Formats: sequence, C-alpha cells, structure tokens
Amino acid sequence: MESQIYFISGIDTDAGKSYCTAWYARQLAQNGKRVITQKFIQTGNVGHSEDIDLHRRIMETGYLPEDREGLTMPEIFSYPCSPHLAARIDRRPIDFNKIERATLELARRYDIVLVEGAGGLMVPLTEEYLTIDYIAEKQYPLLFVTSGKLGSINHTLLSLEAIKNRGIRLDMVLYNLYPTVEDKTIQEDTMQYIKNYLAKHFPDTKFEVVPEI
Repeated sequence: MESQIYFISGIDTDAGKSYCTAWYARQLAQNGKRVITQKFIQTGNVGHSEDIDLHRRIMETGYLPEDREGLTMPEIFSYPCSPHLAARIDRRPIDFNKIERATLELARRYDIVLVEGAGGLMVPLTEEYLTIDYIAEKQYPLLFVTSGKLGSINHTLLSLEAIKNRGIRLDMVLYNLYPTVEDKTIQEDTMQYIKNYLAKHFPDTKFEVVPEI
C-alpha cells in the first residue's frame, strides 16, 4: 500500500498534541499498521526531542532506529518558543528540505507517518510562512487536536475557518480528555457542540475521543 502522511496540529501549544499523536499511533499499531511519529520541528531541546520521548513511552516501543538516525526529529532548536524565533536565536534557518527528506524516508519505511507540528496552525515557521501554509503546501490531510477547556470552542471554530479557507482536508478531530477534570460540565458540552458543528460544516471528518491513559 502507498504510505500515508498525516499532519497533527491543535488549538494551541497546550492542546495535548504529543499525547494524542502517541495515543493514535498506538491505536493504529494495535490494528496492524506500521506507524511512526515525527516531530518536524522541536524547540526547547538540544540533541533530542522530548515530544518523541513521550511518543515512544506511550507507544511502548522504546527508541527506534529512525529516532537514532534523526529522521523523527530533523530540526531541533534550543529555545522554547515558536520556530521562527527559535531559529533566529540559534542563528540558523529551518532546513525545510531536510524535514521533507526525513518525512519521505519515514514514509518509505512505514505505512503511516504522523507528523506533529509545533503549537497551533498559525504558529510562524519564518517571518512570512505559517504552519498552516506548510500543511496546505504539502497537501497533508490534517488530524486536529482540541479539548474541553474553557475557550476551546472559540479556538476550535477559528481554526476550522482557517482550515476551510486554505482548502486543507480535515481528516479527523481528536478530542482530548487528558488531563482529568473533576467538573465535566464544560468538557461534555464542548464535545457535543464541536461534534454538531463538524456534522454540519465538515460532514466527512471523523471524530475520535482520546481517553486518559
């Protein structure tokens, strides 16, 4: 089968993208898919990606050969901020060709590649180039992470407007229940509201609830 590459983004930097990426990868693996995750740009680290570390713990695979080769973390910057600023602080530009070569090599080896972004859709990669531009340019189907936090409806609907405006295929919305909240009033209402909105405006988009592990 032809390999499939999906991009994973979310409503903001704390949406739980890394958790949901790893959880979904684990689900796919349990269903017999050869799946690997990639953090296309990691900031706030040196020499390794803490998000890939989390992926492997949840996937229960341990470090993979592709991790040691750097294919799953092709660009790492030291300062914990948006990529455009991190690149400026480290005084080197993001090598987008290196990222694409790594993604395509992973796609050659695996059935499915889940590419986790940095922050939300509108996070700048350069002064003139946003994450959403990268997704649209590569024509990757999108897995979008949201949650039941106060404000999530607003952030989600704004993101969905941007996704539609760029002509991006929204393959799935992952509704993240982690971390646990005692009062689930907002969480449950937000989930139903987003499901209803998707049914009306994105009828072909799947909806998956990501439980606490």
